[in-house]
Amino acid sequence: MAEVKDDTVKEFKRAVNMSRKQLEDWLKTEESQSVGQKKDGDEAIGHQSGRHIVELLDKKDYSEDDIHEMKRVISYIHRHSAQRPDGDIEHTRWRYSLKNWGHDPLKD
Repeated sequence: MAEVKDDTVKEFKRAVNMSRKQLEDWLKTEESQSVGQKKDGDEAIGHQSGRHIVELLDKKDYSEDDIHEMKRVISYIHRHSAQRPDGDIEHTRWRYSLKNWGHDPLKD
């Protein structure tokens, strides 16, 4: 289990390429809040995950729930990255959505 946990943490840190501060600042923007699936007009799922990712970036000791959330984040980033649109992505909803999950594709 420890090996799986270590591998998950390493993959999470590779997938999430924004710093805690960058992600925190991003989540405050209109662009960040303009994308994602919302339930009943509430906060978008990705925006909510972004806030959780900020907390994970601060931690050194991870619970089972943290590892589960990291796997969810890794999965989303890989899945969504594979759907990259053609052309300039700087101001796309696709990029904004990934940034909500802590990954800026322009940093690759």
